[in-house]
Amino acid sequence: MLLIWINIAVFLAINILAVFEKLIFHSDAIEFYSNKYLLLSADISQLKYFWTPLTYMFMHAGILHILFNMLVLFWMGRIFEEFLGKKRTIGLYLLGGLAGGALFVICYNVFPAFTQTHEYLSTTLVGASASVMAIAAAAATIAPDYPVFLPLLGEVKLKWIVLFYVVADFLSIAGPNAGGEIAHLGGALFGFVYVKQLQNGNDWIAAISNWFKAKPKLKVASTNRDKTAVNKPRQEDVDKILDKISKTGYDNLTKQEKDILFRASKK
Repeated sequence: MLLIWINIAVFLAINILAVFEKLIFHSDAIEFYSNKYLLLSADISQLKYFWTPLTYMFMHAGILHILFNMLVLFWMGRIFEEFLGKKRTIGLYLLGGLAGGALFVICYNVFPAFTQTHEYLSTTLVGASASVMAIAAAAATIAPDYPVFLPLLGEVKLKWIVLFYVVADFLSIAGPNAGGEIAHLGGALFGFVYVKQLQNGNDWIAAISNWFKAKPKLKVASTNRDKTAVNKPRQEDVDKILDKISKTGYDNLTKQEKDILFRASKK
């Protein structure tokens, strides 16, 4: 919900001011400068605005754009947090957006379809879609058989929904929104790889967050284990449970395994 409210606040702040500017001064300066300095350009020379790989993922091109992204973020984010907790959601949102932006810039400066037509000079990336796809792909990887009810279709497994969007994005690269589709694929790939690494015991998000934690100057060693230490699940136990979820689904966990996963998320 924090991510959703940030996206909504940014969208309203920029667009409300732009409307008043248009009505009073008959000017488009706010729209012009926000597009220039907050969106991610495919032109490598424009990466001098080093903050744009981060800011672009909180910008949107219209009401329907932000509405769809926030609905999917809410939907997929709840599933993701059900298994891995809230702390990883923000980190995956940011890293997935960065991965999608990186793939967008690389492709527009490598493939002849973009370089020969000089599209990279005028194409920009906007929206939270890459970040949302990272969370969706991660949710589908950790709980592929999670049941989702869709109107007209009934109950559908989560993996098929996400796979449909991934295939649709790939097939749409030849269309008018090639940059956006490429970014979606970059975010989805990162979400998939992140969960696979997490199941192998490598939590990239936790590793990055640890960089910013102050390290104590003194360390105290003790052979006594208190109740808190005993209650902390071992990482290898958590990894086994995550692997079981990816294969058979959350519903097949025992009560003890669910309790271990719950305590691990609290940790």
